[in-house]
Amino acid sequence: MSLSAITGALLPLVIAILMFGLGLSLTPADFTRVARSPRAVLVGLCCQVVLLPVLCLALVLALDLPAPLAVGMLLLAASPGGTTASLFSHLARGDVALNISLTAVNSLLSVATLPIVVNLAVDHFLPDHAAQVRLGFGEIGQLLLMILVPVLAGMAVRARAGGFADRMDRPIKLLSVVFLAVIAVLTGYTERERILDYLGAAGLAATSFCLLSLTVGYVVPRLLGVSGRQAVAAAMDVGVHNSGLAVTIALNPTMLDSSQMAVPAIVYAIITIPCASAAVALLTRSRSPLRVTQG
Repeated sequence: MSLSAITGALLPLVIAILMFGLGLSLTPADFTRVARSPRAVLVGLCCQVVLLPVLCLALVLALDLPAPLAVGMLLLAASPGGTTASLFSHLARGDVALNISLTAVNSLLSVATLPIVVNLAVDHFLPDHAAQVRLGFGEIGQLLLMILVPVLAGMAVRARAGGFADRMDRPIKLLSVVFLAVIAVLTGYTERERILDYLGAAGLAATSFCLLSLTVGYVVPRLLGVSGRQAVAAAMDVGVHNSGLAVTIALNPTMLDSSQMAVPAIVYAIITIPCASAAVALLTRSRSPLRVTQG
């Protein structure tokens, strides 16, 4: 069975499961909270939706990445926050409730914003293939089915069976990680003749972008008057992207159908944990209360 056949069957299912898991953790209060913290939410969303794609474009141009990798990087930049962002936010003593709200809102917005960024990237970097490689109305419909419907289904299950939703949280996340690991191995095997070259180019770009995302996600909100705990939540949501969604869109035969475009997201998934962990260490140290030693 070809990689395209495998990804065509598995990846939409993986993302649907991941989004269903996100829905299991959500309640209507997570959306109404947006109205209570409008500045933090608005600044976080602007960083994610507007600022990051612009900074990512500057980065890939500066690094002179091959066109497919450049599009893959912009695809990653347009992807919403990942579900593990709330875990890092918790470890860094951030506002986890706000983090969950940001992830939920940004995931829903990405149905509209992600195709815009990806199509602009394709038009710029792959103009000769723009007619064949782009996200049209059909692909946007698929995104709705992969993102919106599972999230709403998960929320409905939580509303009716909260205990079941809590018990299923960890198994669903583990299942999603296993599936994504399998896809990453298959992609690496498919591109085995060029994978070292890709990793060399995409590794620097993905690592730089991850560090840039975490920094922007914290510094910009703080400069605009967002509180420390809320800025930590924004940093994790902006810095920890849903790389699984980016891989799905890149590899799906009915979307971009490019294993090369998936490489940045795969590399990003690997380096996110050490980068986010380092950010947690720095944030908790810088925000720790001073200890007074009594003589």
